[in-house]
Amino acid sequence: MYATVKFTGIIEQILEKAVELGIAKTKTEALRLAVLELNNKYNLLERNIEDELAIKKMQKIDREIAKGRRKLLSEKQALGKYR
Repeated sequence: MYATVKFTGIIEQILEKAVELGIAKTKTEALRLAVLELNNKYNLLERNIEDELAIKKMQKIDREIAKGRRKLLSEKQALGKYR
């Protein structure tokens, strides 16, 4: 989603302070953090976004393994160089 918004007054000051204090690198990032905190406070989405991203990553890896693009190693193989 793309949006163009203009903030003035206290909202603008809060965003600038978040950047100044190093909480966020940019005002856009500060807005992202605010939206995530809104979800944390009000449970707007039931699933945690990190869980969803981890599931998608694991599914991608499983597909790559099935297609032979990724190799599974045993513990012995993986640690072989370090023993």
